[in-house]
Amino acid sequence: MLFQLLGIALLAVPKALAHGGVMAISNGGNWYNGWQPYNSPTGQASIIRPWATYDPITDATASTVHCNDDGTSPSLQMTATVAAGSKITGYWNQVWPHPYGPMLVYLAQCPGTTCTGVNTRSLKWFKIDEAGLLSGTVGKGYWGSGKMIDSNCSWTSTIPSTVPSGPYMIRFETIALHSLPAQLYPECAQLQITGGGNVSPSSSQLVSFPGAYSNSDPGLTVNLYTNEAMTQTTYIIPGPPLYGSSSNPSSTQAPPTTTKTTTSSGPTNTGSTGTIAQYGQCGGIGWTGPTGCVSPYTCTVVNPYYSQCL
Repeated sequence: MLFQLLGIALLAVPKALAHGGVMAISNGGNWYNGWQPYNSPTGQASIIRPWATYDPITDATASTVHCNDDGTSPSLQMTATVAAGSKITGYWNQVWPHPYGPMLVYLAQCPGTTCTGVNTRSLKWFKIDEAGLLSGTVGKGYWGSGKMIDSNCSWTSTIPSTVPSGPYMIRFETIALHSLPAQLYPECAQLQITGGGNVSPSSSQLVSFPGAYSNSDPGLTVNLYTNEAMTQTTYIIPGPPLYGSSSNPSSTQAPPTTTKTTTSSGPTNTGSTGTIAQYGQCGGIGWTGPTGCVSPYTCTVVNPYYSQCL
């Protein structure tokens, strides 16, 4: 009861509680200072596009939802040269106060030879990384944003080795679900990817901002403080499917709290079939439930610990 009362109080907290965004980026031993939103833009040089306020975006269809700005590049725009297949890290201001919500990372390829002068609102984005509910329940579980906080308020993703070389924008985003409407915190940086491959994202993986999210998306309207949230172990991450994945919406499910030791890297087959609906867990190390999926879905290995009906 006390937890639910606290939740009601948190939902009533004014939107003025603002908390920042991506303050720096690193890649391959190189460090790139971020944009200083409360300083004069004159003389500022950064790979990160300008953004003006620590306030969250609370409208998923806002005109600034692409990069937390109007989409234009500054007069001293910088570009980071990064290798395909390398790790890239975004750093948030410390200590980030919102541990409940997903982490998402997008890329968008720019036309021509540079992203300088390209308005980010005009781009098509594809998701290269995401983390939603990692363990526990929606209402009291461990989330991607909690993992970001535990990683010194940073998030590391890998630039896919298969993306074509060229000019790109990268979009780091954390979404805070502690209040409604959800709070979106996106920032973007300008890259030149080298040594890439030849696999372009599919049409189902490409989205526009605004347009990728709606205010009615289940991943943005979840209420952490309901009785249902205290037992729910699945969460649908907003946006398109991951680059290189199937065309189904992204979903995460916390692993079972009780597991058994096994050396198998795939689903544990119990012989049960045809009982798991779309997006439900159907296998993985320690899984003791059914491994069959309702037609036309199939049990797909997401990682050694989790398979899902997709």
